[in-house]
Order: sequence, then C-alpha cells, then structure tokens
Amino acid sequence: MSQKFAAWSIPVSLAVLLLKLLAWWLTGSVALLSDALESIVNVAAALLAYFAVQISGRPPDEKHPFGHKKAEYLSAVAEGTLIVLAALLIIREAVSALPSPHLDHAPMIGIAVNAVATCINGAWAVILLRVGRREKSPALEASSKHIFTDVMTSVGVVVGLLFALATGWLILDPIIAILVALNILWEGWKVIRSSVDGLMDASLSEQDLQTVRTAIDANLGPALEYHDLRGRRSASVIFVEFHLVVAGDMSVAAAHDICDDIEEALLKKYPGSVFVIHLEPDSELKAAVAD
Repeated sequence: MSQKFAAWSIPVSLAVLLLKLLAWWLTGSVALLSDALESIVNVAAALLAYFAVQISGRPPDEKHPFGHKKAEYLSAVAEGTLIVLAALLIIREAVSALPSPHLDHAPMIGIAVNAVATCINGAWAVILLRVGRREKSPALEASSKHIFTDVMTSVGVVVGLLFALATGWLILDPIIAILVALNILWEGWKVIRSSVDGLMDASLSEQDLQTVRTAIDANLGPALEYHDLRGRRSASVIFVEFHLVVAGDMSVAAAHDICDDIEEALLKKYPGSVFVIHLEPDSELKAAVAD
C-alpha cells in the first residue's frame, strides 16, 4: 500500500510543479517563483520516498537481519535537506527582486492557476497523511507534512499577492517570498530532527510504551513482574525488550507459554515487530513493576 501511494506522488507532484511554473510565467511574481521552487523539491522528495518505501519493504536478510525499515528515515533526512536548500534559493531570488518588484500582464490568471495547484496539493497531502499514519511510514508522513507546508505557503502567497494588487504595494511580492522561505526553513528543520531521532534509535513514544505495558499486564498469568522495559521504532516495526520474572521453581515450558502469550498479544498490536523477553527467577524481583 505504501509503495502504491509513494509511486502516485511522483506524477501528482509533477503536475503541481507544472501548474506553479505556469503561474509564475504568467505573472513574473517572485513569490510564485518561490512556490514553484518548493514544488521542485516536492518532485525530488516524491522520488526519494518511492525508492525508500520500496527498500524498506524488503524482508530481513543475512546482511540486514533487522530489516530495511530505516531507509525511510534516510529518505526523510534527505527530504528535509532539500527543503532547506529550496528555502535558501528562494531567499536569494527574493532579495534580488527587492530593488525592482514587478508583476507582469496576467496576474489574476496566474494566481488562479496557482490556486488550482494548491487544491490538488492539499487533497493529496490529506491522503498521504492518512496512509502514512496507518502504515507507520515515516517517508509518507514526511512527504505529507512537506506538502501541507507547501499548501500553507501557497495560500499565504495567493492572499499576499491579492493584497499587493489591491493596494499597489508590489514590494510585498519579494517580502512574501522571504517570509515563505523562513517558514520552509523551519519545516525542513523539523523533518530532519524527527528523522534523525529514528536513525539514532530514540525511545518509543509514551503512547507506544503504554500500549506495550497494557498488553504485557493483560497476559502476565502466573509471572511475578516485568521490568527494564525499553523499545525503539523503525518505521512501522518496533523492537522491544524487557525482563520477565517468574517463580524459581516454574518449568521452562510453563515460562515459555507465558512468553508466547505476551508475544502473541504484542504482535496483534504491532505486526512484524520484534520482542525479546529475558526470563529471570524470583530472586531478581524488583520493588517497582515495569521500569
């Protein structure tokens, strides 16, 4: 499913880019040019996400026994870097236009074309976000957030240009472009920061940890306690380990059955994930249950 939507992002982003370039050609607006430059990044990002989702979908192999899911984080970092690059290019264009701001012969038509592109972008961003969250795909979620940024940018550009035309303050055109670039820089930084957390094996969110705890608590059976719970996420897969304390005289088979029950419950919540349970005798009991 993720691969299908990642593939469709490529023609959608190309269509939006062509529309925005047409809008810029009709108006000569540096603000619309900045919007188009960001859409060039969207095309590159769509290509990156497509290949990343394909790679991450490969099963574990001898060289990558934990799978290939982190390819999506690499894609998201690359996308964030491209976002930052686009912002710097926009600032350069906008600053050069400050001394002589102008709009060409068909500004309203150009603005209308940009608005159509924005509507297409917005609809596609909603679809990608829903699929990305459902499939736990960092690449699709990063793409959707970037597109949402593009949509908000486009709305701001259109509103600003309409105001500039109404007032005759054409200096607003490059000023808007600079504001757009600063917002893009911030969004690019957020994409990079969240993706680096995934690459650095940041802990599971508190929500995920609570879901894991609930599943363990419901299937402890005669086990005495568990502790030293920790986990990390790799795209749609999580890796969790903890210590399970059982009575010292419990048979290996009985303890193994408890582990199987817990793993089965966790796999229902997180299909394809990996859970490592370290069995300990009751001499290892701790005062607090679940670290």
